[in-house]
Amino acid sequence: MEELQSALRDRGLAVSYVPEKGRCLVTTNDFYPGEVIISQEPYVCVPNNSATESRCDGCFASGNLKKCSACQVVWYCGSTCQKSEWKLHRLECDALSKLDKDRQKSVTPSIRLMVKLYLRRKLQSEKTISATATDNYNLVEELVSHMKDIDEKQLVLYAQMANLVSLILQWPDINIKEIAENFSKLACNAHTICDSELRPLGTGLYPVVSIINHSCLPNAVLVFEGRLAVVRALQHMPKGAEVLISYIETAGSTMTRQKSLRQQYFFTCACPRCIKMGQQDDIRESAILEGYRCKDNICNGFLLRDSNDKGFVCQECGLIRSKEEVKKIAAEIRETSDKASKSLSSGNLKECISMHKMIEKLQQKLFHPFSISLMQTREKLLKMLMELNDWRAALSYCKLTIPVYQRVYQEFHPLLGLQYYTSGKLEWLGCLGTRRMLSNH
Repeated sequence: MEELQSALRDRGLAVSYVPEKGRCLVTTNDFYPGEVIISQEPYVCVPNNSATESRCDGCFASGNLKKCSACQVVWYCGSTCQKSEWKLHRLECDALSKLDKDRQKSVTPSIRLMVKLYLRRKLQSEKTISATATDNYNLVEELVSHMKDIDEKQLVLYAQMANLVSLILQWPDINIKEIAENFSKLACNAHTICDSELRPLGTGLYPVVSIINHSCLPNAVLVFEGRLAVVRALQHMPKGAEVLISYIETAGSTMTRQKSLRQQYFFTCACPRCIKMGQQDDIRESAILEGYRCKDNICNGFLLRDSNDKGFVCQECGLIRSKEEVKKIAAEIRETSDKASKSLSSGNLKECISMHKMIEKLQQKLFHPFSISLMQTREKLLKMLMELNDWRAALSYCKLTIPVYQRVYQEFHPLLGLQYYTSGKLEWLGCLGTRRMLSNH
């Protein structure tokens, strides 16, 4: 710990302890919006390879890939990435090559991540790979596993996965119980590695970044530059401030956020947003983001259940909306959504767009204009229209999402910035398309 504290001191940081939270990261210098607080390479990471898509193990690129000729599991984009990964992959390759074809199919990214974790520990203990104060297995051992909070079904799954890791490594003294516990640690502490447009590419374990605690109103954000995890300040952070990021999607009601945190991370958040749960402002915001709209299209009021639980009352104008009407429109949305899913799975993009436009109209009747569900439908339409190169239509949907983004995300949040970027990009593509049409005439 002293070595870690010394390394962090040079970066204007320190590890501290909070009784109800455990370890946390605090600032010993001032940080300002956009500044890098800390960055870290992964202790181990894997790309999200699947039957339909593969990525390079070194840089996560998806083009010009070649499969490792020996193990037939891992992909590389070229010799540079292959060489950079060779010390670790040499051992992994040898282990994977001994598996039969059926067993190889069971080697998911999660299994590979655990295999690489143990191989890296071995190489560092043998000093084949160097260890530093911010890059060593001791930091992994310090991570919380929450084993006592996991249900029996999940424990059985971790035990099965641990047995497979043991079978792959073939080490006589390996501890199955420890591997199962490490799977639980990964579930609570690993991060999804995303590209510049926040699309998931893989999973990485960053033990120092994992010390950072959660808040639904964070003062920092985790982004990625390649595989490098970078934590940047969202606001001015004075000396002595705790660094806080969000573990979950923060665009939602307090109840939704709390449920997500309990299910995945086993704690109840007590951040400035969450302690307001049940207060008037929180009730209002939850009803706007996840509730229904007033029957009067001119009124932008939000609805709450009436005292008799027979309907929903507009808190602005007093109009009542019956439960039967709400159920009817909700059923139509579900039915149309099922049809849209079938259209998408059959590859009929134009029909799927048409279905989602119908869903949007129904949601406009049912949900508040700032509804998360309505925003998500418009997000889907935006992406599908971009696939068809219909830039102008895509732009119109992008502009509709921005007011909701401004409401649910902080001023310097990357998701809000990305939406502004997408809007500008679509404006440019639309103008470019118009110029081409004019030149053809």
